[in-house]
Amino acid sequence: MAANLREVKDFIIKWNEDNTKDFYEAADTIWENPELSMQEYKSAAVLEDLLEKHGFQVEKGVAGMPTAFIATYGSGKPVIGVSAEYDALPGLSQNREKLEKTPIVAGAPGHGCGHNLLGAGGVKAAIAIRYALEKYGLSGTVKVLGTPAEELCLGKPFMGKAGCFEGFDAILDWHPWSYTKTNYDSCQAYFSVKFHYKGRTCHGNSPWHGRSALDAAILQGHAVELMREHMYPGNPPDAANTINYTFTTTGPEFPSVVPDYTTAWYIGRFGTTEEMLDALERVTKCAEAAAMATETEVEREIVTATHHKIPNKVLAECFRDNMDEIGVPAFTDEEQEKAKAIQKQLGVEETGLPTERMPFEGGYTVLCDTPEYSWNAPYAAPWIAMGMENCGWHHWGVVRCAGDTMGKKSLDCAAKVISMTAADILCEPEILEKAQAEWKERMAGRKYECLLPEDMEPPVHLNEDVMAKYR
Repeated sequence: MAANLREVKDFIIKWNEDNTKDFYEAADTIWENPELSMQEYKSAAVLEDLLEKHGFQVEKGVAGMPTAFIATYGSGKPVIGVSAEYDALPGLSQNREKLEKTPIVAGAPGHGCGHNLLGAGGVKAAIAIRYALEKYGLSGTVKVLGTPAEELCLGKPFMGKAGCFEGFDAILDWHPWSYTKTNYDSCQAYFSVKFHYKGRTCHGNSPWHGRSALDAAILQGHAVELMREHMYPGNPPDAANTINYTFTTTGPEFPSVVPDYTTAWYIGRFGTTEEMLDALERVTKCAEAAAMATETEVEREIVTATHHKIPNKVLAECFRDNMDEIGVPAFTDEEQEKAKAIQKQLGVEETGLPTERMPFEGGYTVLCDTPEYSWNAPYAAPWIAMGMENCGWHHWGVVRCAGDTMGKKSLDCAAKVISMTAADILCEPEILEKAQAEWKERMAGRKYECLLPEDMEPPVHLNEDVMAKYR
């Protein structure tokens, strides 16, 4: 049956406002049990159970990752994806009752990026869409994409590699942040790669018998520094092309022994996927040349690689218009005072929480692995305020806000605008047609191919030893 868009949106808004308890509890449970990338067993289960309770069919352990899932409700076209993330960050444990840095357990993880809210908010939006589909007899399918390990840009590349993002007509997302924007922004392509050098050890008083793995790593670093001059710089500051590296292991650790092993870990961020792949090849050549020059051996290990994000202005405009209707999160004076107290502890200007939406535009935003969505279907994601301005991200103050009422307000706002944008797609076919036409134009004939090696398996035991100490 045909459904009136206004009527569907009114239903969605009311459903979101009438149904908060389960989703607040889910966000709190994930916050109280922070789990690092690839170890999000309890976090994923909380969201899976909530989706099953509301009639979704949940496929668990997809793409070879025990903490990845896809939950489905409905049938037919359009197929709308809603993203969920739920991994935490290391060393950010924080007492939610304190307004200064106070770990619950020193060294334990914490939700310093608000993924406890992101996961619960995405699931709430999908469930609201599910009830709209049922109430109005709409044709369409909603799928929740439960993606682990976003903080390491790992989960979505492996799900993309397994074909999990095929067949979608649009994918909707959000992220809690220190401002509110509904932009059609892009983000950079990314690589994370390790170079493992193997040499020959010997006594430092007769070093001619050895071959230093550390020398090779240092030589590669010098070659990369020289290479920087000959790299296209992008468009600073928004899309500057950057390479960072460090030496994670070197040994034996005595200066009187020539080291026979060293690992150099490189990450790179580039405005386009093509620039990133070119830089990765050149960094690899630097490693091979360094090994040749020092008569050592080197092995390359790809940790992850992701595309640059393909923006979609049509979907972003839907988010903008729906945000116009429901408004940005309205923070109380008490919440503002808490935010200012945190800012005081951080030594920055005490401006509090943002209360206005920033201008609608394109541009670039922070790195994440969501571009894998955008190479498969039209994709958009607003940034919704829940943390303080002028403080950066990934710190104890963000954890504090993510576990408080500020976070819940961000979650509620996100669930509304995502499910309302889904209503636009379901009830106004021309919106989806325009979004897909824009996507095809921006893709310019390119096809999605996962950038990970064909034989690469998900590192499912990653962070297992760390989490064993804190569960």
